[in-house]
Amino acid sequence: MNFSTITIAGSGVLGSQIAYQTAFKGFDVTVYDINDEALEKAKERIEKLKGRYQEDLGASEQAVNDAYNRIAFQSDLAKAVSDADLVIEAIPEVVKIKTEFYNELGKAAPERTVFATNSSTLLPSQFAEATGRPEKFLALHFANEIWINNTAEIMKHPGTDNDVFDEVSQFAKAIGMVALPLHKEQPGYILNSLLVPLLDAAELLLSKEVADVETIDKTWMIATGAPKGPFAILDVVGITTSYNIVNAKAEATGNEEFKKLANLLKTEYIDKGKLGTATGEGFYKYPNPSFEDPDFLKN
Repeated sequence: MNFSTITIAGSGVLGSQIAYQTAFKGFDVTVYDINDEALEKAKERIEKLKGRYQEDLGASEQAVNDAYNRIAFQSDLAKAVSDADLVIEAIPEVVKIKTEFYNELGKAAPERTVFATNSSTLLPSQFAEATGRPEKFLALHFANEIWINNTAEIMKHPGTDNDVFDEVSQFAKAIGMVALPLHKEQPGYILNSLLVPLLDAAELLLSKEVADVETIDKTWMIATGAPKGPFAILDVVGITTSYNIVNAKAEATGNEEFKKLANLLKTEYIDKGKLGTATGEGFYKYPNPSFEDPDFLKN
C-alpha cells in the first residue's frame, strides 16, 4: 500500500471524522470543500473531535494536536488533489452533484490517484465512468463516530481493479478500521442493509402510536443486549438524514405510513430544531440521555 497523502472531499460531519482519523494515524491529509466558509465550519468540527479522542481513546493532548496539524484545508480542487494518492469523496448524496464533482476530479487529479466514495445509498457503478478511471474507483464506507465504530466497508464495482481493492483494504486497516470487503455491489452495503430495516420498523411503531421512544428502545436493549436502541442510534445518525430517507420512500411508493412518519419527523423534530446529538436534542436530550441511566432497563 503506497498511500501517504490523502484528500477528503467534503467536510461535513463524516468527512471531518474521516479526515481527523486519517491524520491521527499519521497520514498527511487535505480537506477540500467548495468555499472557505464550509472549511471554517470543518475546522470547528475537527477541533471538537480532539476532546472526544482524549475522552474515548485516552489520547494525549500532544497526539490530538499533532493529528490536527497534519491537516491542510483547501477550497481549490486542483490544489487539494495535486499530490493525492487517494481521494475519499464525502459530498452530498445527490447524483447530479457527485457526477459533476467526479468529472472535475478526474481532470484535476494525478493519473495515479485512486478515488473512493463514502456514499451510503448510491452505488460506485453510477459514477465509475464519470471518474475517467473506473478501474481506480470503488466505495469506502464508514460508520458515524468512526474512531469508535471502526468499520470500513470496501465495495468494488465490476470494473474495479483487484489490486486497487486490496490497496484500499490495506489503507482502511492502516487508519485503525476493521476492513470489511464486499465483492459485489449492494445498496446499503452490509451495515445499512441490516440497520435501515430496524430503524424503519422502530420509527413506524412510534408513528403508529404502538409505543413510545423509550419503551421501544428498552425492548430492543433488554432482548438483544444491545448498548443502544434504534432511537438512540437515530440521534447519532441525525434526524434530518432519517427524514430524507423516509420521505424518499414515501414519494417513491406512495405508502401512507411512510408519509405519516415523514410528517411526524418534520413537524415534531426537524421544525423544532431537534436534530439529534448534534443539536443536543433529538429523540433524547443530551448530555446524559435517559437510556444511559443505570436504572433505564430496570423500570
